[in-house]
Amino acid sequence: MGIFKRIFRAVDERTAFKMINDIGNGFSAWDGVAFDSDIVRGCIRPYANAIGKLKAQHIRRNEKKIDVNPDPYMRFLLQDPNPYMSACVMQQKIATRLELNNNAFILIVRNGNGIPQQLYPIPASSVQTVYNNETLFLKFYYPNGRNGTFPYSDIIHLRMDFNDNDLFGESPYNALKKLLEVQDTTDKGVIHAVKNSGIIKWLLQFQTPMRPEDLKKNVQDFVDNYMNLESSTFGAAGVDAKATAHRIEPKDYVPNALIQSNYKTRIYSLFNTNEKIVQSTYSEDEWNSYFEAVIEPMAEQMSQEYSRKLFSRKELSHGNYIYFDAANLTTATINTKLALQAMVDRGALTPNEWRATFNLSPVDGGDEPLRRLDTTTVTQAKNLIRGMNKDNAEDVAKKLLKLLGGEVNAKTN
Repeated sequence: MGIFKRIFRAVDERTAFKMINDIGNGFSAWDGVAFDSDIVRGCIRPYANAIGKLKAQHIRRNEKKIDVNPDPYMRFLLQDPNPYMSACVMQQKIATRLELNNNAFILIVRNGNGIPQQLYPIPASSVQTVYNNETLFLKFYYPNGRNGTFPYSDIIHLRMDFNDNDLFGESPYNALKKLLEVQDTTDKGVIHAVKNSGIIKWLLQFQTPMRPEDLKKNVQDFVDNYMNLESSTFGAAGVDAKATAHRIEPKDYVPNALIQSNYKTRIYSLFNTNEKIVQSTYSEDEWNSYFEAVIEPMAEQMSQEYSRKLFSRKELSHGNYIYFDAANLTTATINTKLALQAMVDRGALTPNEWRATFNLSPVDGGDEPLRRLDTTTVTQAKNLIRGMNKDNAEDVAKKLLKLLGGEVNAKTN
C-alpha cells in the first residue's frame, strides 16, 4: 500500500459505528477567525516558538545505566518526523492548533511491523469519535471537504481544558468569541471615527431656492475660494445675505483607551500570557514563571503522550520513554549562567551543556561529565573513614595518605 493511501486510509463506512456518547461527542475547531486577530496571534507566537524549541529525546533507563537516543530509528523520527517538516516546525504547528482549539492531533504512520516511521499533524476542521469492532477511532473532517478515520492508538492527542467531554478538551470558542467581538467592534469604531473626521465640515444655507446645478456651483465656488490652500482667500470666508455658512464640529465616538486595554488584558489572561511575554520584554524571573505555568506542563503532557503511543507496554516496562528537553529555553542573565559552573564541577552538567546556555558550539570531549578533584577526594575520604575498623585501620590510613597526597610509608600504631 502506498504511503499516502496508508496515511489516509479509512474505516469501512458501511459498518455501524457506536458513539461514546449519543449527544455532543464531537469537537468542532475554530473557524480560523481567531487567528486573524493580531492580539490572538501575538499570544500564540511566543508559546508556539517555545514548544518548537523543546528537544525530544529517547531515554532508556534501567538500574544499571541511562542511554540517550539508543535506537537510531526513534532518534530520526523525533528529529525529522516527516519529509515536509522538521521537529521544530511540526511542534510549532501543533502548539498553534492546541492554543486555538484546546485539541491537537498527530498521526503515527507505522511500517508493516508496527514500528513508527513518520508523524503528521492533522489539520482537521472537526473530529468525531466512532467505534469499529469495539475499537475506538477518530474521524477527521479536513478543510478541503475530505475526511479520514484512524485508530486512536495511532494518534498522539494533546489537549487542554479537559472538562465535560470524556475525550476532547473544551473548545475556547464561547470564551473567546465575546472578547473578540468586543475588540472587533472597538477597532471598527476607531476606523469609523477616523473616516468621519474627513466628511462635511461646512454647511451653506441659502435663503432663496436654487436649481441643483446652481446650488452645486455655489458650493464649489466656496470650496475653491476659502478651502483651497492655493487660494488667496484661504482661511477667511465671506458670504452675502443670500447664504449663511455654518461650521460643523465632528463629534464621533472614540472608544475609551482603558476599555480597550481591559479587553486586551482579558484575552491575554485567557491564553495565560501577558504583554511582556508577547513583546519579549520579560525579565529572567518573569520568563521562568511563564515557563513553569505554561510551557512545562505541556512538555510533560507531550512526554507522556508520545511515550505511551510510540512504545508498546513491553518497551515501556524496559524503561523506554520520550523526554522533551527544555535546555534551549534557558533565559538567564550572564551571572546566572556563570553560576552554573558549580554544576559542571560536580558533574551535574557537561561542559557542552553549559556552553549551550551561552549559545556556543560544542567542543570535543565536552559531553563527558567532569568532577572537581577536591569534591572527589572528600567523598572518597568519607567513605574510607566510614568503613574503618581496628582490623583495617593501617590499610585505611595508607589509602587516606595516598588520597591526600601524603607519605604512604607512615605506620599506624
